[in-house]
Amino acid sequence: MTLIVDYDAGNLKSVQRACDYVGLKASISNDAQSIAGAQRIIFPGVGAAGSAMRSLKLNGLDKALLHAFESGVPILGICLGLQVSFEYSEEDDQHTLSLIPGKVRRFDISDQSLKIPHMGWNEVEVVKPHPVLAKLAPGDEFYFVHGYYPEPKEQQRVFARSAYQDYFCVAAGLKNYFGTQFHPEKSGRVGLELLSCFAEWDGSYVE
Repeated sequence: MTLIVDYDAGNLKSVQRACDYVGLKASISNDAQSIAGAQRIIFPGVGAAGSAMRSLKLNGLDKALLHAFESGVPILGICLGLQVSFEYSEEDDQHTLSLIPGKVRRFDISDQSLKIPHMGWNEVEVVKPHPVLAKLAPGDEFYFVHGYYPEPKEQQRVFARSAYQDYFCVAAGLKNYFGTQFHPEKSGRVGLELLSCFAEWDGSYVE
């Protein structure tokens, strides 16, 4: 069973429809026990770090996600789901789940032609191979909506990057966890291909 984590952070149905399209049957739940029984987990989200953490803690989902990570369950974080998987976010001055060492920073944009939040299609460059990114090709673009970006403590956790004035991390991973700053479920063919790779990934990764 694949479980999509519901913590009042939006866009869950679009993620579920994308999963259905690639043959990955997924249910949506805010129940910590459901997370404990999941064979793989998708942790999506849009919104703010502070409200996300309050919702996760209210339902015991923070501890359930940590247990799933420690148990080796394949986890895919998306957008806010990736951001709150780090240790700290500048958004709301918020301590987060600490699945991945590092923090989330606000864009510091001096180019007046670039708006915050960063919204729209951007090319994604793979900088380190990963099973979830196996079908990506040079020039592939994904859809973004965000004003903050992840900054892993260790460079080896960065698997893909994009540029918005400067380069920033858009895909990070550690062991059985992999996350994207962009939205695969809103990214057409390339997003579906990424989800199909996640559906086949057993969570193993050798450095």
